[in-house]
Amino acid sequence: MATRLITRFRTRELTAALQAHPTAAGLPVKAANPFVPHKNAATGRWAPPKYSRRRQAALVKAARASNALHLLPPGPKLGRAALEAAVAATPKSLRLKPSNKEATWARTTSWVGKLREKTVKGADVGNRLYAGRKRMFKGHRWQRTMPTRELRRKMVLKSMKSRVRRFKSVYRRRRPNPLGRAKVTAKGGKLPF
Repeated sequence: MATRLITRFRTRELTAALQAHPTAAGLPVKAANPFVPHKNAATGRWAPPKYSRRRQAALVKAARASNALHLLPPGPKLGRAALEAAVAATPKSLRLKPSNKEATWARTTSWVGKLREKTVKGADVGNRLYAGRKRMFKGHRWQRTMPTRELRRKMVLKSMKSRVRRFKSVYRRRRPNPLGRAKVTAKGGKLPF
């Protein structure tokens, strides 16, 4: 299934390129990269990629499954460097080979179209979201205020023995003595109403 998906993709793209610009059998076919947007020379307007990101991801997944990554053009889902690394990692004996050398999908291809790859801070270490930020900008309020509360808690716990001792001494002084005389107020113990 995965192999058939890749061969159908290549056949469709290379047939269209060969119809537009026929070339000799030994020369590589120049085909527009269907994974990147193209600018129309006549109108000057940009046309979106022929394949959506979802379909590109499906093609890359199928190509990985059938060891046919070398047959795909570079795109946003599989950049040029990642494509070259994946091709180098796959031994030639495992790569998808055509049974018929004359098959359209098996022809060597040079993909035309510029792929703009973004460099994202922190992508190399696996932390893209908070790379270069001083503090966390997501989460609940209790999560955002947790570091300051932990610092305050740590400082209070350092002096906890003396705080407990001080509290107990004040509490003992304020506690009424059950054997002592009752305190008489200035008003003479009247009812409040």
